Amino acid sequence: MLTGVQVVLVGGDARQLEVIRRLTELDAAVILAGFDRLDTPLNGVLKTEWTPDILAHADALALPAVGTEDDGTIPTIFTEQEMRLSDAHMAAMPKSCKVITGMAKPYLRKLCEKHHVELIELFERDDVAIYNSIPTAEGALMMAIQNTDITIHGSYCMVLGLGRTGFTLARTLQALGARVKVGVRRDDSFARAFEMGFEPFNMPDLARQAGNIDLIFNTIPTMIVTAQVIAQLPLGACIIDLASKPGGTDFRFAEKRGIKALLAPGLPGIVAPKTAGRIIANSLIQIILEDSRRGNIQ
Repeated sequence: MLTGVQVVLVGGDARQLEVIRRLTELDAAVILAGFDRLDTPLNGVLKTEWTPDILAHADALALPAVGTEDDGTIPTIFTEQEMRLSDAHMAAMPKSCKVITGMAKPYLRKLCEKHHVELIELFERDDVAIYNSIPTAEGALMMAIQNTDITIHGSYCMVLGLGRTGFTLARTLQALGARVKVGVRRDDSFARAFEMGFEPFNMPDLARQAGNIDLIFNTIPTMIVTAQVIAQLPLGACIIDLASKPGGTDFRFAEKRGIKALLAPGLPGIVAPKTAGRIIANSLIQIILEDSRRGNIQ
């Protein structure tokens, strides 16, 4: 139980609703800012304005999955008011308060460092990333089906990167009958891809491997699907870039050549916000409970 624990939630999207539900089920004191357009009944929570004083007794500040923008603006769909995380908000927090978000941009990192506030990025945790890879893979498949005129079964697919998302996606494509090539950078990843029945290749060989590919799924957040790679693709190919903005694809050249290329970061919150919110909520609660057991929450 989270009786006596105060959590302030600011902004966000539909994922936050599941976080709120789980926190209130465990008897946490929940304060919401930036939710004035939310019509869903929420029992046991306090809606208020986004002022520094609401953080005076907070044990955790839960920000949206993307944290803040580069100017400190907090993304939200539940209010028309502009919300910004400032020095005044950070200074009002108790030293034991944690800032919890999915991922943090430089502005948020620097602000937390300046005020000596602990910042936790949930998407950096292996468990969260693996759980999130499931709705990401499903969303990527949805986009592939919507933007091609072929079946996944029997198609030639390429997954770039065999990390937590790439592994789930490659396995899912294989289960649907696709012929899956996997681009890797390390010998152990090459061996694992081979063991799993994929067709692995080393990333420097990417352009040569692209000649007969129907679908490329990129998970690497650096420029990897270059003009040289795109030039080798068949005209009916489709690129789905799952990396964080700006992605790892030369979108300008893809458009010039007539290759469909789609940037699709943050798919869990788009295709399965309830599941994505549950993943965030469970990890946030685990962090708070661990803090409580260590005596960091009074």
